[in-house]
Order: sequence, then structure tokens, then C-alpha cells
Amino acid sequence: MSASGMLDSPLTTTLQAFRAASPPGADEDVHMVPAIVDHVIERLSRPGDTVFDPFAGFGTTLERAVRLGRRAAGVELLPERVEYMRARTPGAWVAECDARDLRPVAQGLAGGVDLVVSSPPYMTMTHHEADPLTAYEESGGDYARYLRELGLVAEQCARLLTPGGHLVWNVADILHEGVRTLLIDDCARVLDAHLTREAVVPIEWDELPHDLAADALLIFRRAPAPAGNAVRSERPSRVEERPRDLRQTLKRNSTTLWTLLR
Repeated sequence: MSASGMLDSPLTTTLQAFRAASPPGADEDVHMVPAIVDHVIERLSRPGDTVFDPFAGFGTTLERAVRLGRRAAGVELLPERVEYMRARTPGAWVAECDARDLRPVAQGLAGGVDLVVSSPPYMTMTHHEADPLTAYEESGGDYARYLRELGLVAEQCARLLTPGGHLVWNVADILHEGVRTLLIDDCARVLDAHLTREAVVPIEWDELPHDLAADALLIFRRAPAPAGNAVRSERPSRVEERPRDLRQTLKRNSTTLWTLLR
């Protein structure tokens, strides 16, 4: 079944729920509401599946995946957030890594991720000097380059997905300094180059967070394996059906995915 038939649409949430779930110090860096993450994981994966977040941030996706009986793996650029996630969710595998270059984790995950769930760092078309893909720590932000580099992330995530696996990005349009950035449409076009679009699911708020003008989930999918493929099923649910190196990675007791995959 396609994602459009598995996820509720529209989804709803509240500003109070968003604020209550925000980790300490998160400010406006966290955009994903745990209840919506739960809905995505429950509908688009099965217990034992692997969920991956290339922009792990404060670990909302990873924490929810572990609670729901999934294997959780993610990467994050900022070392202090990596340490926070390791302490928050010891059952998740987290690596300090730039999402634009996933080679350090690709060997162990390629073709073995059932679901990617993430919210890329946001950027506006204008009045945005900080570069989101450097965790806003470097200047020289350029919106066109930002979209191109999100394309690099999308391309690598597509290769990590198992055939038939889904990618879900939570993105929002932003109204800032009188200019509306159509981030939902722009990110959907980025993903169109690498995966098959299944749905754009709107998220309706009772009151939108600061500067957000619209919110949505972008639902994309890697093509299923050809019918009759004897190598692997479309949606493997058992560890034994996964690549050997990923199986070994997930069995070891360590908090550093980078170390596990070397």
C-alpha cells in the first residue's frame, strides 16, 4: 500500500504539544512533534525495522523509534548533541557526521534502512546569512546551494533505503521579513530527483510556531524490488534478511556508529 493510503491526512497538532516536547535548549531547532513521528514510524515501518535520521538533532526520531521497537541510527554534526542523544537514548546508534557526506556510515547501512525520518535544518530565500547545513555556525548562506546540498543528502539516503523503503521529511514554508520561502515545494523537487513521490501530507496547527507559514510531511519511496526477486523481500522484517555488516553493527553494544562501521 502507498504512503498516501497509510498516513492520516491532514495531520493535526498544537503549539502547546510542540513546546512541551521540545528538549531543553532546543529553541527553534526542533520542528518535529513526537506524536507525528510516532504516526509515521508506526504506519511506515514494522517492529525490528531500521529507522535512520541524517539530521538527528536532539534525537526525537531516534528516541521514538527505539520506544516503538525499531532499530534507530542517526548522524549529527554537533558533538554536544551527539553526546546528548547517546545519554538520552542509549539504544540508538549515533555518529558525529556531516549529512552531506554519509560515507562513514554508508557501508553498514546501504540498502538496509527501512525508513528515513528527518526534518532538515530550515533556510529562507533572503535575510539568512548563516548556513543551515553547518548547524548555522558558518556564514555565507546561499539558498540555491542549500537546496543542491540537500540533494546530496537525499541521494545518499536513497541508496541507504531498502527496496520499497520510505523517506519522510518534515518541512515548512517560512514567512520572514515579508518574504515567503516555499520550502515545502522546493524540498519536494529536490527529492523528486532521487525517489518516487507518494504524498505531501499537510500538518494543521492550532497556532503555527514562529515564522512558519505552512507545515507538511514529504513522503517518498524507493522503488520496490522486482516481483519474484529471490535475493531479498521488498520489506524485510527479520534481522537475518539484512546485509551481514548491518546485522553485526546492530548487535554490538556501542554508542558510536562510526566506530562500529570502520
